Amino acid sequence: MRTSAVVSGVLALLLLVLVVAGWSPLLSFDLAVVEALHRSALAHPGFTRVNRVLSDWVWDPLTLRVLALAVALTLFRYGRRRLALWVAGTVAVAAGLQQAVKALVGRDRPEWRDPVDSGSFAAFPSGHAMTAAVVCGLLLWVVAVVGREPWRGWGTLAGLAVVSVLGVGWTRLYLGVHWPSDVLAGWLLGWCCVAVAVVTYRRSPDRGPLPGGERGGDGEDT
Repeated sequence: MRTSAVVSGVLALLLLVLVVAGWSPLLSFDLAVVEALHRSALAHPGFTRVNRVLSDWVWDPLTLRVLALAVALTLFRYGRRRLALWVAGTVAVAAGLQQAVKALVGRDRPEWRDPVDSGSFAAFPSGHAMTAAVVCGLLLWVVAVVGREPWRGWGTLAGLAVVSVLGVGWTRLYLGVHWPSDVLAGWLLGWCCVAVAVVTYRRSPDRGPLPGGERGGDGEDT
């Protein structure tokens, strides 16, 4: 996990430098992708509405943060206080980092004469993509930490997490409110936050069952 944290952080920093420096190959790629997707969004309004629902309600950062808070409160209630604070704290730190980088880079979002959606704040990094990576990564980690035996639903949960992380990035591009490099940076920074959380976490002394059966102990860090 240490290597994962370093690699994702370095790649995110490199992407930031390229964006700030205005590296033309990257900017040209960004422009080509969003222009092609915007044409598709205008040509398929029904599919565009589906993307808006997914982006604005299902995978919205507020929705995902509420989910993370609910998980943290459940952990706290069942005696896993340190793990609960780690989850809540990581989400909070990631949100602060996201806004700080947005303010630092100050990148404009794509502009259209006929927009299909709109976004707030600066473009880089994508807050939707970063929040999805953080929350989904943390939830998978929590399941791995509290479970000591194979769980049949693990594959389904992991699949939903992957679909959510990739899907929210797609919606932000399809709706024309982010550049591809914004989304990639959000994923990288989000995963970096999760990896750092895992690395810095130490086995908690608390014990307690979760709903559905005894699963005491924090287990090994993953």
